[in-house]
Amino acid sequence: MSKHQFGSWLQKEGIQLTEKQEKQFEVYYRMLVDWNQKINLTGITEEAEVYEKHFYDSLTAVFSHNFHNVNDLVDIGAGAGFPSIPIKICFPHLKVVIVDSLQKRTRFLEQLAGEIQLQNIDLLHGRAEELAHNPAHREKYDVAIARAVAKMSVLTELCLPFVRRGGTLLAMKGSTGLEEKEEAGKACRTLGGKWLDPCSLKLPNEKSERYILRMEKIDSTPKTYPRKPGTPSKKPLV
Repeated sequence: MSKHQFGSWLQKEGIQLTEKQEKQFEVYYRMLVDWNQKINLTGITEEAEVYEKHFYDSLTAVFSHNFHNVNDLVDIGAGAGFPSIPIKICFPHLKVVIVDSLQKRTRFLEQLAGEIQLQNIDLLHGRAEELAHNPAHREKYDVAIARAVAKMSVLTELCLPFVRRGGTLLAMKGSTGLEEKEEAGKACRTLGGKWLDPCSLKLPNEKSERYILRMEKIDSTPKTYPRKPGTPSKKPLV
C-alpha cells in the first residue's frame, strides 16, 4: 500500500488526511525504521507494508467506533505506538494514554510524539495489572484498545478495569478473533462487560482477515481484578 493508496483507502472510510497528517505519518515511518535498527520495534520495515499492516490496520478500529465522541483513550501494550498513535494523528482532539512495560519503547514514543507535535499524550511505563488499580486510571477512560497483545480472555482482564461504565473495549484481532470471543465469555461477564457485535474486514491489498471485538462496560469491575502481574495469562478466566 503506497502512501497515495493509504490516503485513498482512508478517504473511502470517511477520513480525509490533511497535509500535516500526511507528513506526520511520513515522519512516523522514518523514525520507526531508524529506531528499529537500535531496538526491536517491528519485523515490518518496508514502506508499503508499514502503511498497510501498521498504519491502516491500526485505523480499522475507527471504522467500527465513532471516535468523534471519544474524549480519552488508553492503549494497553502499544509497542511501537499501534494502534493509538495513528488514531491520535487522525483524531487530534483525543487524550491518549499509552501503557507499555518496556521503557525502551516508551522512550521511542516520547521522542516520536515530540517530533510530530502530538499533544495530550501520556506514556506510562508499567504493567497493566498494577496500573489498573491506580485510582487515577481505574475506570477513567471512554475507550481501552489493544492490538496483538494477548488472547481475549486475558486481554479483557488487562483492559476492562480501565474503562468507565458506558465505555468500550476494542480488541483488534486476526483470523482467530471469533474463536477468542467465544473463549472470553466468562471474562466478559465477570469483569463487567457485555459483548457488542464484532466487526470483520480484510486488509485492502494483503486480504488478511481482521476482527474488531467490541465490549461495552456495563458494570464496575470487581476490586480483585486484575490479579497480580502474570496471573491473568497463567490462569485466564475461562
